Amino acid sequence: MSFSVYILYSSVLDRYYIGSTQDVSRRIEEHNTVKYSDSYTRRGVPWVLFHTIDGLSSCAAYEIEKHLKRMKSRKYLNDLKKHTDIELRLRERYGPKFNPDGHRG
Repeated sequence: MSFSVYILYSSVLDRYYIGSTQDVSRRIEEHNTVKYSDSYTRRGVPWVLFHTIDGLSSCAAYEIEKHLKRMKSRKYLNDLKKHTDIELRLRERYGPKFNPDGHRG
């Protein structure tokens, strides 16, 4: 299964939210319908999709999500969207962690 890292933007909060999932459309809907009443994103509705990094293993998606959250940088997120080389470096750094047969690679 393919995973994605997604970045949402809320103009209400003027903030970004970073997550990972197998189904970006479903997750955006869940954020915008406040499926989880105690979630951070409930205050920022409506959330709009800012950027995605698709076609990742679950492990790579989780590692890239952690990396982006650690950066805590609006400029870095804007640069990620503008400059494809940043995404390519992230893919190389955190690349596939598992081979198709399920063993660590």
